[in-house]
Amino acid sequence: MCLATVYKDNDDSVIFKNVSRINVDGNQLVLRDIMGDERVVEGTILMVDLANSIVKVKCD
Repeated sequence: MCLATVYKDNDDSVIFKNVSRINVDGNQLVLRDIMGDERVVEGTILMVDLANSIVKVKCD
């Protein structure tokens, strides 16, 4: 299982941990963790590092 931590690109602060799914809806990212909790963030995905389970997001 590949779980990710999502970070803001500008300051590397954590947005959400244990993310199992990311849905993109226009400029909104819907992040879902392994427990089914969701968080909606406005922004774009800049980088995904699958080997290290890191996602960097540019927040609007």
